[in-house]
Amino acid sequence: MTTTATATKQFMTTEQLLKHWQGHRNLTRRVIEAFPEKELFEFSVAGMRPFAKLAIELISIGGPALKGIVEKNMEAYNEEGFAPKTKAEILKKWDEETEVINHYFGQISEDRFQETFNLFGQYEFPVYENILYFVDNEIHHRGQGYVYLRALGIEPPFFWERF
Repeated sequence: MTTTATATKQFMTTEQLLKHWQGHRNLTRRVIEAFPEKELFEFSVAGMRPFAKLAIELISIGGPALKGIVEKNMEAYNEEGFAPKTKAEILKKWDEETEVINHYFGQISEDRFQETFNLFGQYEFPVYENILYFVDNEIHHRGQGYVYLRALGIEPPFFWERF
């Protein structure tokens, strides 16, 4: 009888997951940049929120959520503390939160990705599922931004150019 040894290979490293997420964040940043100042804060389609509001939501999730995961803090989600008035303020905060994400993501051990965590005291899923949700949510909202830009006659960035 012949026995075949099977090695288990990891599909994706945590570094690859972070690079993937940051690629999406880079693209979303370019979508923010593509908006004219006034339309970023005022333009919407079919009653959806203006893209500035969507960007504020994304800014309020990633870094604070990872900090909560690392510190095992389940405080409620809050986007009330950041009320930008300009595109420059949004982009500055976006860049600051990118560094916060990099800082806290690197503190999550491989084992913790499988651990169930009650994010913001509301979303009880394994850590990796919460992180995938952050990426999915960003893609969803960026899609709204693409619709807005096209409605404004502006060519959005190519979705495959993430870096």
